[in-house]
Amino acid sequence: MDIELVGLAEVAALANTKTTVVSNWRKRDRHFPAPVSELRSGPVFDRDAIVKYLRRRGRPMAHVISTINLKGGVGKTTTTVALAEMLSGEFGKRVLVVDLDPQTNATTVLIGEQRWRDLNDAGHTLATLFTDALAGDSEAPKFDLEKSLQRSASPVQAVRTVDLLPSSLDLIDVQDRLGTLPPGRFFSNNPTDLLRRAIRPILDQYDYVLIDCPPNLGIVTLNGLRISDGYIIPTIPDVLSTYGIPQIQSRVKAFADSLAESIAEVGIVITKYRKGTNVHETTIDRLEDDPNLPAVFETRIPEGNAIAASVEHTAISTLRQKYAYQGGFEAFRDLTEEFIDAVEDLA
Repeated sequence: MDIELVGLAEVAALANTKTTVVSNWRKRDRHFPAPVSELRSGPVFDRDAIVKYLRRRGRPMAHVISTINLKGGVGKTTTTVALAEMLSGEFGKRVLVVDLDPQTNATTVLIGEQRWRDLNDAGHTLATLFTDALAGDSEAPKFDLEKSLQRSASPVQAVRTVDLLPSSLDLIDVQDRLGTLPPGRFFSNNPTDLLRRAIRPILDQYDYVLIDCPPNLGIVTLNGLRISDGYIIPTIPDVLSTYGIPQIQSRVKAFADSLAESIAEVGIVITKYRKGTNVHETTIDRLEDDPNLPAVFETRIPEGNAIAASVEHTAISTLRQKYAYQGGFEAFRDLTEEFIDAVEDLA
């Protein structure tokens, strides 16, 4: 039987980490698969054996990153969707967008309002996942992962590898009720673990999973953070938009500590930036100079009506056409390149 061989670099790509990390696993973990052969260029391994090993380690193949800010209107959804489309169209990555925000903006941007309404009426949104848990064993589960998963969701023709798990307005009511959820036998209904258990079977299909979180730190947001390697904070550089950043940091750290895991601070994304504006420049300086805050990405996303309009669901051929005006394409592409470097450094 033929087997597919992979080298250390390919193993690192499968694990979304660096070759030095893989080399350390090989030296220190007795369960790491033995090489099929030692070539002059290095060892080669059975790909299937490597995949099984990585799954046993509990490492999804994807980088999972949440997007969060406690204030609305800061460009959170625009940033999430633009990163997803750039990762796919410009960098050839497979991306899943998980829309946990009850405002459903990321959902309607990617698939349009009518398609969302059809899914919502049929119960094929993430709200059903949470209402299943609230129903407990009294009803058969209604959430269908495959029917809810929207493949090739972007309206941009050049973007073919962005999938979506859609949100629903019903998440507003669900959020409050989840706090009363009984834990279930062996804590099977842990209210912050529902999303992780539901989408774990498909995580290995993606290079990146981007989770658009609600503008709060409630249980729905914690579901997104539960499976995240890290998080980014898009923000307008003003006092009101940045005020809640320390609260986000402390809450996420406390949650991660309770899991005995780490959720990394990937960085702050400056959005709706007005160059030369005193408030914006002063706020950015403050963010960059504060050693207790996450790092600030160098790329600034400029403010502009054309960039704001880019979140409308409109069929278009290329990303350059969608984001070209007011420097949007270059800004989002540069941000995505920075984002990739920052996320890959987490490993």
